[in-house]
Amino acid sequence: MAFHEVRFPANLSFGSVGGPERRTEIVALASGFEERNTPWAHARRRYDAGMGLRSLDDLSALVAFFEARAGQLHGFRWKDWSDYKSCLPSRTPAFDDQVIALGDGVTKVFRLTKTYSSGPGSYARPIDKPVRDSVRAGIGGNEVFPGTHYSVDHARGLITFAEAPQPGAEITAGFEFDVPVRFDTDRIAVSVASFQAGEMPAIPVIEVRV
Repeated sequence: MAFHEVRFPANLSFGSVGGPERRTEIVALASGFEERNTPWAHARRRYDAGMGLRSLDDLSALVAFFEARAGQLHGFRWKDWSDYKSCLPSRTPAFDDQVIALGDGVTKVFRLTKTYSSGPGSYARPIDKPVRDSVRAGIGGNEVFPGTHYSVDHARGLITFAEAPQPGAEITAGFEFDVPVRFDTDRIAVSVASFQAGEMPAIPVIEVRV
């Protein structure tokens, strides 16, 4: 098994259906109260690649991509059109979109994250597959620049600074990102007649941990 650093055709993922999935274990007590817990620290996303197909040429491109990944064997990048930026969908990523860490004067390598907040709750999502040349970074409210001040590992979502940020300095970043996924089936079944009539094949895709 390997991960191929190639993105599923973005024009085919546009229009797909999917999103995050959580796993919650619920125990009903004799008193009528509940105890709720989750074994997952992070959500797992699922999509249906078949929903983005619009023509037989699209279907041909999908089959070629599926064969090149050997079905479920190899992972790949997926653009989730509903959530692929460090900022709001209508905005352009900026260097201060996300606070990813605080400097300690020693650490140089930091993981990109995106924080989702609502009311008293928040969730920091690790970003493993940033889009090449999309990452902008800042230290202490000032933008720094790639090549001179930092480098990005686009396969692991890590940013490495040339010098360790000073203690207490906010380290920020803005970026676009993909989701690491694999096909969740080893079989594609489609009839050309039904496809031309508007019936789309179901082709499940699931997020993988990398």
